[in-house]
Amino acid sequence: MEKGPGNREEIRDFLVGRRARITPAQAGLPTSTRRRVPGLRREEVAVLAGVSTEWYTRLEKGHISGVSEDVLDAVARALRLDDDERTYLFDLARSSRRPSRRPPSRRRDVEVPSRVQWLLDSMTTSSAFVRNGRTDIVAGNPLARALFAPMYDSATVDGRGRPNIARYVFLDRGAHDFFVDWHAACAATAALLRAEAGREPDDRALRELVGELSTLSPEFRGHWAAHDVLIHHDGVKLLRHPDVGHLELTFQSLELPLPGRAVHDLITYTAEPGTSSEDRLELLAIWTASRSPAARQSPEAPPAPRP
Repeated sequence: MEKGPGNREEIRDFLVGRRARITPAQAGLPTSTRRRVPGLRREEVAVLAGVSTEWYTRLEKGHISGVSEDVLDAVARALRLDDDERTYLFDLARSSRRPSRRPPSRRRDVEVPSRVQWLLDSMTTSSAFVRNGRTDIVAGNPLARALFAPMYDSATVDGRGRPNIARYVFLDRGAHDFFVDWHAACAATAALLRAEAGREPDDRALRELVGELSTLSPEFRGHWAAHDVLIHHDGVKLLRHPDVGHLELTFQSLELPLPGRAVHDLITYTAEPGTSSEDRLELLAIWTASRSPAARQSPEAPPAPRP
């Protein structure tokens, strides 16, 4: 049974948005004719993908169930989708083939194995944590707790004291100060949630999170409407830490092979060797170690760092 209107709207808005951003010149098409819509016309995408205009129009209206991977791949090439966007399109097609008679269920969280926590704890000079697809931080090492102290201490944490990156970014005013480029953090976080929605459209907790953010945050509503997606997220992050000041850190995301379909990523934050950021991150690590139960028994524990 094909998915209901909600899934079709996702497909339609995504394809329309990707079509609108491609200029005729980029697609190697004539640019002299007058156009009523931005970007490419449906018939032009159809030609580029090697399908009929009628067929592509039906696809853009959300009727994606039963479409072959070869055809989807041709559409992805015609729309110049990047790897993450292509994956998202295939996820939408896959989810449209699932039966949808039952209401969305609350997906059970996968327990993080002890061996993963041991791995996190062994990384003493890097901040490391595990994030699920809803951007909950489900495990972390002491340095992650110290580096992201404003997030852990935020009123947006859940009843178990577990931070959610999206809630912090969009609903806590302190995030504006903590993330030097807060707007970039907003865009990336919304795009991560959009990708997860394509993978797991029946996740009730995810729907509730998106609904909460849409209700309370105009910034989230704007980014959500853009239908941007992000799966593989790494790069450089600029943070303004309340204790050690400005940090320029490299972050890397690695997918963890945990049981079930749930997506879990191991995220590490490190500093370039020889930089002031390395010194400040090391100072934060020393301070964190000094606050451990074993270190508190020593009278020589160093004082808390200052910016």
